[in-house]
Amino acid sequence: MKIDVRRFFEIEGEREDFSFELDLSQTEIWSHKPLISPVKIEGYVQSRSSIVTLAYKAFAPMHTFCDRCLCDYDSSIDLDFEYTLVKELQDSDAQEYILIEGDFLDLGELCSSDVVLNLPLKFLCREDCKGLCPVCGTNLNLSDCDCLNSQTDPRLAALKKLLEN
Repeated sequence: MKIDVRRFFEIEGEREDFSFELDLSQTEIWSHKPLISPVKIEGYVQSRSSIVTLAYKAFAPMHTFCDRCLCDYDSSIDLDFEYTLVKELQDSDAQEYILIEGDFLDLGELCSSDVVLNLPLKFLCREDCKGLCPVCGTNLNLSDCDCLNSQTDPRLAALKKLLEN
């Protein structure tokens, strides 16, 4: 979706609301495709006091796998973004500004990159996920195993002998 932003720089008090869906279901993130249905985008572009603001929310359900226990789970993303649109940029490191070159802004491209870049680096089914036992592979969220208690790290074997004496 492209939006004509020229009028926001020319007309004080101009506002336009927008709403659209963005299909990112084929976007692969860390070897799987978590966004199972279109991302709903709702927001506005507004000119106030010679400042043009773009603000929007992105919401989408997700289905993915936990990076610790490998169980699949459902969750959702709910993200808020706000930018100031400018015709020229003095500081190239300013991330809260979007430089407008021409008269149109591609909201689809901007929203796609914002959503993908704000997904977590690790997907966890819950914050305190215990993961899998590195020895037997038991899901430690569902049951306990004695593998970690019965095995001694070979690097610590000499210390264990000292404790036995």
